[in-house]
Amino acid sequence: MKKSVSGTLFDPIRKISYGAIVFISKNGRIAEIIPDSNPDPVFIIPGFIDAHVHIESSMLTPAAFANAASRHGTVAAVADPHEIANVLGIEGVRLMIRMAKQTPFVFGFGAPSCVPSTPFETAGAELDIEDIRTLLKKKEVTHLAEMMDFPGVIRGAPDVLEKLQAARDLNKPIDGHAPGLGGKDLKKYIAAGITTDHESLSFAEAAEKINCGMTIMLRHGSAAGHYEHLLPLIARHPESCMFCSDDKHPDDLLTGHINTMAATAYRKGISIHSIIQAACVNPVQHYNLPVGLLQLNDPADFILVDNFNTFRPLEVWIKGECVVKNGISSLPLGVPEIKNNFHATPISWKALQIPAKTGYRINVIKVNEGTLITNRLVAEPKIKDGLIVSDIEKDIIKLVVYNRYHPAKPAVAFITGLGIKRGAIASSVTHDSHNIIAAGASDIAIITAINEVIAHQGGLAVTSDNAKVIAVLPLPLAGLISPEPVEAVARQYSDCDRLAKILGSPLKAPFMTLSFMALPVIPELKLTDKGLFNVKTFTHTDLLTKKKVTGNTKTSHD
Repeated sequence: MKKSVSGTLFDPIRKISYGAIVFISKNGRIAEIIPDSNPDPVFIIPGFIDAHVHIESSMLTPAAFANAASRHGTVAAVADPHEIANVLGIEGVRLMIRMAKQTPFVFGFGAPSCVPSTPFETAGAELDIEDIRTLLKKKEVTHLAEMMDFPGVIRGAPDVLEKLQAARDLNKPIDGHAPGLGGKDLKKYIAAGITTDHESLSFAEAAEKINCGMTIMLRHGSAAGHYEHLLPLIARHPESCMFCSDDKHPDDLLTGHINTMAATAYRKGISIHSIIQAACVNPVQHYNLPVGLLQLNDPADFILVDNFNTFRPLEVWIKGECVVKNGISSLPLGVPEIKNNFHATPISWKALQIPAKTGYRINVIKVNEGTLITNRLVAEPKIKDGLIVSDIEKDIIKLVVYNRYHPAKPAVAFITGLGIKRGAIASSVTHDSHNIIAAGASDIAIITAINEVIAHQGGLAVTSDNAKVIAVLPLPLAGLISPEPVEAVARQYSDCDRLAKILGSPLKAPFMTLSFMALPVIPELKLTDKGLFNVKTFTHTDLLTKKKVTGNTKTSHD
């Protein structure tokens, strides 16, 4: 007997809506759609697609991510596994693909294009051109994932061009990553075959990229959440927009996903058909995903909603089965495979000492809430017993990145904006190479947090002002992922997040923000395991900078 669903159907291809009964065949496809003059008081729309996400940032396995995301009407995700690829190489990508098969939720994986993201940091593995070709030939791999090395594209670096050509040879799309790029350089970047971008810093930049032929992804993640200024693009260019989360922590994933972006767009006056175009149709067509769009013979992938102000689904259907009803998902959680690459050994607080130098100030990383962009400040150091130490009064505290793959000295710098006034936080989730990163008010608190992460072979840790461990989230799978379901991971993560804020951090997501402080592809100043890195010049820079003879020694932009 056929299953059926009745309501007002929003046909995303013909951009019309009408009362209908949708009949679903035994093989999970739409067998028939007939008009219904008295439909049930619900709306039938295609399921949401997350057009770009790093599953690892949720700290969940693919199946656990699917279970959580489906509750919000998401039926598929375009996943870039470059986080785990930086740790485990091509085997990490294969591992994610295998685990993704444990759920009917649809994943389209990318072949990570930049592992490591730059040569200015130490990763656990490297994907060369042969690895890329091998992955692109897999049916589960839908595209070449974000090409972060936009300087390499522009200057025509042979290894970069080889990867782009490998994707073009197989007619697979290429994702971009080009914050701030415009003009002739943007055109050269697009001419290389790159079709999307999720890093636009302004409306004007995103509009220019669309006018040059790109598809723009509006992003709402845990650290980068300001997307509303881009919403008018959907009204003007619905065929050139998609929604994505990029990086979503487990506590945020419990509260909402793509549905929250769609609801915001609707409340801002964007038409429902334009929203469906961006949230559902465009990613399916762009990445050739095996996801239905409410057409005859399509897989029966759709959601039932009764309120566009929230887009909270009453039911979610995947492949002809109702997998979510009233917020409860029946999708399987799968069986995690635990693999890791973790060789760091405990260190002492003496490894963090920085001798003061007469006539020098310090370069400081400035964090900005709601964006991954940092600034560079120059400040007078606080000196105690001949050593530069954290200056709590000025919110200038130590930041440490410690190589977890090979024996090495920790890289030490200073950061402002995290707001930690006592204790420390540490994590092995550090984009993109995933070394250990920590920041705190005292060296002993920082070291205690780092060593707690090492003891668990990966995870998050929080220490108090007396250097006691007060919260931990173990991440045994590659130092990135927990084998637990979302509720357990979210609870442990929330404890770490809450305590980081009790220690003084005013940020919405202090751990997520911290995780990007080692990423040397997003401006302006970052810290890799090899030292301070200036993204504008794409070179390492010194922590100490000689004083300018101006008589003004206050903290300043430089």
